[in-house]
Amino acid sequence: MAKLSEARKRVNKRWDDKNKARKLYVTKRSTTKSFILNLTTEDDLEQIEKYIEERRSNL
Repeated sequence: MAKLSEARKRVNKRWDDKNKARKLYVTKRSTTKSFILNLTTEDDLEQIEKYIEERRSNL
């Protein structure tokens, strides 16, 4: 992976500071996807499906 220039680091930090909620959302979404695809057991998946059904009914 290529190193980021100092200018790019500053721009990234400025974006992160201005978009905290979006950054948190994207990070949590990525973590969730990684957990589901790489670590879950069958029991975990069943529970996650229940959470999804509950969330859908509340939207």
